[in-house]
Amino acid sequence: MTSVKPVRPARLAVVSAGLSEPSSTRLLADRLTEATRVALADRDTEAGATGADEATGADGVEVEVVELRDVAREIANAFVTGLTGDELRRGVGKVTEADGLIAVTPVFSASYSGLFKSFFDVVGMTDNDALTGKPTLLGATGGSPRHSLVLEHAMRPLFTYLRAVTVPTAVYAATDDWAAPDDGLTPSLPRRVARAGGELAGLVAPRADTRAAPSDSLEVLPFEQQLSALRVERP
Repeated sequence: MTSVKPVRPARLAVVSAGLSEPSSTRLLADRLTEATRVALADRDTEAGATGADEATGADGVEVEVVELRDVAREIANAFVTGLTGDELRRGVGKVTEADGLIAVTPVFSASYSGLFKSFFDVVGMTDNDALTGKPTLLGATGGSPRHSLVLEHAMRPLFTYLRAVTVPTAVYAATDDWAAPDDGLTPSLPRRVARAGGELAGLVAPRADTRAAPSDSLEVLPFEQQLSALRVERP
């Protein structure tokens, strides 16, 4: 049998397709990340376990951010030449190796941005199964609440095609949402963010350290003994 360490630090990859500085898309990504960190820490505390160590910080959550504007040229080059640059390759690696993914895009022409779609096309070109089964939280930003359905008619189908596991609550933030009070009827942006982070933490939490060293108790039978076990006795 293989020894499995019960809990290790959770690894979150955050993809932001915001283009401006500062960016409301990055701001939403940061809010979703913090909500997920808090929910993961609460779950570990309730379970009496912790993934924290000196390398990862107090809450034991590793966060890797991929700003797509920083690799926009490398994404374009990847389509033209079929080659991925170092920075883009590192970004793809952060996404594929993470336990959970937070993906946020601005809305352009009633859909996700071309840069956002192109990055995940590159991820699929690198490994068609890279996002299979990966817990994923979706977010989008826009100037008007009328584009909020972009989460359901564009983003969720994209990640379903990539076989990711998207959490039920996706978060859209229009310009007015950032300062809107909670009226008790419609969930405010902070409440939606907290709920979505909790849902992602619920999918990421049952993690095990597959990087742990194999146990000394692993028993390997000689080949002759395994072969004799398959032998059929004739009557």
